[in-house]
Amino acid sequence: MASTFVNVGPIKGLDYVGFRPSRPLKLNSGRTQFDPRPLRRLTVRAGDGDGPVGKTRLSDAECEAAVVAGNVPQAPPAPPKPAAPAGTPVVPLLPLSRRPRRNRRSPALRAAFQETSLSPANFVYPLFIHEGQEDTPIGAMPGCYRLGWRHGLVEEVAKARDVGVNSIVLFPKIPDALKNATGDEAYNDDGLVPRSIRLLKDKFPDLVIYTDVALDPYSSDGHDGIVREDGVIMNDETVHQLCKQAVSQARAGADVVSPSDMMDGRVGAIRTALDAEGFHHVSIMSYTAKYASSFYGPFREALDSNPRFGDKKTYVVLFS
Repeated sequence: MASTFVNVGPIKGLDYVGFRPSRPLKLNSGRTQFDPRPLRRLTVRAGDGDGPVGKTRLSDAECEAAVVAGNVPQAPPAPPKPAAPAGTPVVPLLPLSRRPRRNRRSPALRAAFQETSLSPANFVYPLFIHEGQEDTPIGAMPGCYRLGWRHGLVEEVAKARDVGVNSIVLFPKIPDALKNATGDEAYNDDGLVPRSIRLLKDKFPDLVIYTDVALDPYSSDGHDGIVREDGVIMNDETVHQLCKQAVSQARAGADVVSPSDMMDGRVGAIRTALDAEGFHHVSIMSYTAKYASSFYGPFREALDSNPRFGDKKTYVVLFS
């Protein structure tokens, strides 16, 4: 049973039992009257049963005065340093100013400092949209639909927000008649994606909207860039188009533009283009690595954007 010792001066006319006086204090002109007799030591015992430690009826000023006078209440001692097993070598400490294990040494510290803690607010919901009014199933993605931008899209976003998901990214299926070799529909301010952004921002002003920046949904060739007659994907000319696309999406109200094209230099160029148009607040989330993988097949079916010839290995990352 632990004990805490506190030296306090007896209050005139009062006898103390533990921390509590046997009868109320008498105040005179708002001040407690003290007896000038020497201080006496009280013993405060903690740990009797499971109940909380009793509180004194001393004022803050009286407690502070006791500490100033050198009568500091005792607290439990610091825990002893754990012993190493027998045979542990005695070595000098490594000269490390940074020891990352400090923040991993207990469950409480790991919970406080861990870098990744997932919640619904961290997720970005990919939504496929089209010009139709009805939601149509995507064959390669069971349970997923191309959503009608005026109704199905709004309903799906509302459902997502109900469970805490407030970020979405839009992937459009563009009518074939609007596709061409240079993907000009990508920066049509009244195109499917800008219209959808404006509608969603009108319904849900605090919704975080990501957009896909790439030409393949808008290209008659199905590639992420402009294709030269010899089959080469033209890099800088494509980046020019992507900048116009990103600015159009930002103008509609996009919060984050996400270039997935994998052209060289496009992130810096897009940043410059956005800033030049006054969209300093719009973020960029780029694909740092997009692989030449068949796993993109279902997405391409959803967008009807499969390459009409060849593959994408000259501009996406090889996985072997």
